[in-house]
Amino acid sequence: MVSTNNLKNGMTLLIDGKLQQIVDWNHHKPGKGGAVVRTKLKEVETGKVVEKTFRAGEDVEQAIVERSTVQFLYREGDDYVLMNNETYDQQNAPAPAIGDAADFLVEGDELQIQTYQGRIVGVELPASKVLEITYTEPGVAGNTATSATKPATLETGKEIQVPLFIEQGEKVKVDTRTGAYISRA
Repeated sequence: MVSTNNLKNGMTLLIDGKLQQIVDWNHHKPGKGGAVVRTKLKEVETGKVVEKTFRAGEDVEQAIVERSTVQFLYREGDDYVLMNNETYDQQNAPAPAIGDAADFLVEGDELQIQTYQGRIVGVELPASKVLEITYTEPGVAGNTATSATKPATLETGKEIQVPLFIEQGEKVKVDTRTGAYISRA
């Protein structure tokens, strides 16, 4: 248990059986009545952001979420096989646990995972990643004054929009949070 007076951004709480991470909090003392703590909480499983208000000094249950660095080894059916970099233990992670990060994973990549009671509840990738274009149509000459784009398929199978001058086989830098093209690598 932790008091609402000691909350910090990034802390994970267990509220109504759901893991919720504190995005923002504010201690508020109205002119009348007792102090309250207003929080913005992000549900770890769904990513949904909710606002919740607690009385100041109220106790809430803190969830201990462990973070570790793992290496993605390979896919086995619908599972992703990960290896812990410290203990070299391997574990299978189901596709829903990996989520959108799967669109940018290449064998051998390192990533941060968050586990709660032995279950993967979050995956963090670097903000950007260099990936190879495996297929794209050839660029069309002309119309270069505007920021025209074309679809391109990355080595992971994810399709993104790239400028017309990008060719098949080139490496590009991609934002892993939005899936947007950043630059040539």
